[in-house]
Amino acid sequence: MRSRIDLNVLRVFVTVAEKGSFVGGARALNIPASNVSRQISQLEERLGMRLIQRSTRQMKLTEAGQMFFDSMRPLLDSVNETEARLSHAQTEPEGLLRVCLPNGVGPVIFGNLLADFALRYPRIELHCTTSLQGAEALWDDCDVVIDISRGTRASSDVIARPLASLPCHIVAAPTLLQKYARPTHTEQLLALPCITTVSALQGQAWQFITTGKGFRHINVLSPFRVDSGEMAMQAALKGIGFAILSAQACEPYIRNGQLEVIELELAPAPLEIALLYQERSFLPARSRAFIDFLQEAVRNQREK
Repeated sequence: MRSRIDLNVLRVFVTVAEKGSFVGGARALNIPASNVSRQISQLEERLGMRLIQRSTRQMKLTEAGQMFFDSMRPLLDSVNETEARLSHAQTEPEGLLRVCLPNGVGPVIFGNLLADFALRYPRIELHCTTSLQGAEALWDDCDVVIDISRGTRASSDVIARPLASLPCHIVAAPTLLQKYARPTHTEQLLALPCITTVSALQGQAWQFITTGKGFRHINVLSPFRVDSGEMAMQAALKGIGFAILSAQACEPYIRNGQLEVIELELAPAPLEIALLYQERSFLPARSRAFIDFLQEAVRNQREK
């Protein structure tokens, strides 16, 4: 069985044939003429036929050489065109970009930023969906996922780029505090009704920061489980149970007295927002542009 022909050797042959000389081919390829001559000889030896008739005055393609050239030039043109298109795709933000946002809070926090991104990159076709799947959405035709987690992030094969950290409060409605004594320690939560999640945040919404920067999990009672921060908020306002909510979301209700902050010996773990994606070495330009845009936008908002 004959060995495979190196694509670079084919480029050398086609370039020499186009330039009409070994010297011209070497100059076009920016390699020594001796290398060109050696590679052509190796190609002829591999094929078992003479491709170029050499003389002291000129070189000329043999009949086999002309046939080989006519077959190889379209192939190399196609390869060169494909390489150029791939290179262009890596540097020019364009094409389809599929983004997944978390339900509820995702559109509220990122809706305007996604619209700004679309205006800045009109050649990118942006498809946005909402889901609480997190990293799982990457395996379901999504390129980048905006994910929210709390405490220890579940191990995953995907890449996570931190985007923002949202502080949280433990809150309760005054009507609930009329029924139950105000807790001062995390262990007391075990005997109190709490609002938790069904599957979001891996079902471990009640995590607290320890002194060693670790996290403590509290398996609270959950008579009311939701997959929406807004539903948790409404349930907390009705006095259904204690809730752990982002400080930003519940601040208006704390100010008007509808919710009260519960101070415990440990602070609740913040919500961590991250950008998840699968590739690093060959990340498409459109994905890279989206990640860089969001990180810059969030950083600018923090600095204001």
